[in-house]
Amino acid sequence: MSRIGKKIITLPANTEIKVSSGNILVKGPLGELSRPLHPIIEIKINGNEVSVHPKKVTLASRALWGTYASHITNMVSGVNKLFEKKLILEGIGFKSEVNGAKINLALGFSHSVNVQIPNGLKVTAEKNVINISGSDKEEVGQFASKLRSLKKPEPYKGKGMRYSDEIIRRKQGKKLV
Repeated sequence: MSRIGKKIITLPANTEIKVSSGNILVKGPLGELSRPLHPIIEIKINGNEVSVHPKKVTLASRALWGTYASHITNMVSGVNKLFEKKLILEGIGFKSEVNGAKINLALGFSHSVNVQIPNGLKVTAEKNVINISGSDKEEVGQFASKLRSLKKPEPYKGKGMRYSDEIIRRKQGKKLV
């Protein structure tokens, strides 16, 4: 039994959920999100309560049961409150700026790196802090991970791009005898 799957999801005010033709659609004050629904999983809606159940208990349905419950919970909270990730850019000469639908990064390479911002995300860059916000939790996390992978923090001086809550373990440099 899935502990996450057994929990009942309560819908806040001004939020509605629909299941039709193999898709889940969640509408809220900040937009709408949709996701394909696996045929093994069924969703029951009673007023403002949503519950997820497997149609037939198999190994695959037990694995997807909690996963879909988490996806629906993230969709419901995403259309009511935006998800946010912060990246901190550390290093001399490292810069970031947003130009329209692209973010330009100077990361110490011989060229600047331009990255296309996906639709549905809002990206702001102030000094060396990049804020990524959006209603889709997966998309926000994936884009933040993509930006971080361009220049991962190194352990000696801590230069690079890191999450705001990430702690970089520092290594000791060479010792002089």
